Amino acid sequence: MAGLAAAARARELGAEPVVLEKGDRPGGSMLLSSGVIWRHRELEDFRAECPGGDPALQRLIFERLDEGLDWLESLGAPVLERETGNPRTIGQRFDTRGLTEALAERAGTVRFDHAPVPDTGTWPDGPLVLATGGFHVRLARELGLPVRGNPWSEGEGLDLALERGAAVAGDLEEFYGRAMPAGIPLDEAEFVPLSQLYGRFAEVVSEDGTQRFEGEPQWSEIDLVQTIARWPGGRAWYRVHEQDLARRVRERSVADMIELAREAGAFVREEPPYTSVLVQASVTQTLGGIKVDERARVVGAEGLYAAGADVGGIATGGYSSGLAAALVFGRIAAEDALS
Repeated sequence: MAGLAAAARARELGAEPVVLEKGDRPGGSMLLSSGVIWRHRELEDFRAECPGGDPALQRLIFERLDEGLDWLESLGAPVLERETGNPRTIGQRFDTRGLTEALAERAGTVRFDHAPVPDTGTWPDGPLVLATGGFHVRLARELGLPVRGNPWSEGEGLDLALERGAAVAGDLEEFYGRAMPAGIPLDEAEFVPLSQLYGRFAEVVSEDGTQRFEGEPQWSEIDLVQTIARWPGGRAWYRVHEQDLARRVRERSVADMIELAREAGAFVREEPPYTSVLVQASVTQTLGGIKVDERARVVGAEGLYAAGADVGGIATGGYSSGLAAALVFGRIAAEDALS
């Protein structure tokens, strides 16, 4: 999202950007997401739910996302829903394939299978925007967890910025992820449908039964997933009472999510009146990263911009839409670089 949005906006402004894509297709983790791009309904809620984040950067997302969504529609990105299904948030759900195609068509030159960090001599002249998707692949490997995002984001953008003297923001061990059915291989097409999003309605204990999640998880359950990630094997049992099977998370019931896990071959135990599902924490996106200012300029490294998951310190302590931040700061990076 960030790289393509920056390139498409730069091209609108008269530049001829070049996107150096490490992968073999456009879209990064955006293509694999639910396509919901959202902001908190109230800025105060954003601050409360992500208390460690930079207030100035959060305000920019709050104030500029709506115009960004209108811009995506103007490019021809297909909208599937104009509601998020969550009363706390405002946004739209896009068809991710159509969204990727609309942005890539307007981004100009995209070079695929590019070296992770090219020699400076191969870069096009002009400003450089880092939009490499963070370092979730590297973090997942360090934690011994599966990746629930694109397979290329190893952290080359962060490394390059640090070599140039950049500052970091946020907690480099903090991440957004989901509880997925344990014990089965995950295909990219199953990242969204197989997410087990009912931890708030379950008793959550480690696989070996020695640890238990106490208290109420955040609505996004990001704190729950990060806790499970640090339990033995990064696994837990979600134990759900039959009276909670009909509860809904957006368009799905708890029973729906469990049944999909069962059909996929997950470990599901029936212990009336409880149903237990073995889940595995997964890593989708890192939340710590490069520190930027309100113009998307990398702090401490002159001539560099950053956007998307390469940027840290926006959702620290909580969760906010990564696609929203990527859209807003991708556009800002292009606008400032060409001003």
